[in-house]
Amino acid sequence: METSDRPGRLAVGVLGAGRVGSVLGAALAQAGHGVVAAAGVSDASRRRALDRLGVDISGPEEVIGAADLVLLTVPDDALPDLVAGLAAAGVDLRGKMLVHTSGAYGLGVLNPATAAGALPFALHPVMTFTGRDDDLRRLTGCSFGVTAPDPFRPVAEALVIEMGGEPVWIADEDRPLYHAALAGAANHMVTLIAESQELLKKIGVEHPGRMLGPLLGAALDNALRLGLAGLTGPVVRGDAGTVRKHVDALILAAPEAADAYVALARLTADRALAAGLLKPETAERLLDALGGNTWT
Repeated sequence: METSDRPGRLAVGVLGAGRVGSVLGAALAQAGHGVVAAAGVSDASRRRALDRLGVDISGPEEVIGAADLVLLTVPDDALPDLVAGLAAAGVDLRGKMLVHTSGAYGLGVLNPATAAGALPFALHPVMTFTGRDDDLRRLTGCSFGVTAPDPFRPVAEALVIEMGGEPVWIADEDRPLYHAALAGAANHMVTLIAESQELLKKIGVEHPGRMLGPLLGAALDNALRLGLAGLTGPVVRGDAGTVRKHVDALILAAPEAADAYVALARLTADRALAAGLLKPETAERLLDALGGNTWT
């Protein structure tokens, strides 16, 4: 069913009108598609459906019945049960474009629906969504990890481009590693920065974010432009004594952070050694400072 006189316009349904589903639905609406129905279980989902998509909450079967393209924007752990439940309930999925947005899952999670005649797509936006109004703007230029059967690849990439994103093809079998790389960078970075702020607060720094901002901005820029060649600090310099002081101080102030520091310092040293930025004898001294005796 087409929603306007323009060719190729789709009726869009959203199963999970949360932070991601409401934004992607709104992006497709901006591209000329029509959001016709949405499902959600929370009051926040109802508000987002009304405010961002212009529809009230419906049941999943109603959403699928009304739509050509269905966004499955539920949490990762809920996705397999949702797909299996739709197929087991006998919902008519024939010819429906089912688009999930999980980074970790590929097409296999949609197999029950595909067997029932659905067309499977995995379109993962490489972006964090906060529920704020600027989430939609952040889609512009955002990469999407795209996986679809080969005949549908042009359709998948076109949908991403229409939403303002940049499609990046990810092989189905590579999606778990793809998502691990993204989560490791983005999620763990937040944890590390929050931990650093807490440590600085402990010693009386009033505005740790202000102190860290220029340093972290430069470090991120160096990492993205130069890769490991942008690495600085005591590990790549081979300052084993400084590294040992760090570990000792962290053991007293925040033992759980000391474990993370040691693990990351070992990884940093390992990468620097492999890249020729660190000499083997220097790496051995660093290893001793970190309390180990073999490289893994």
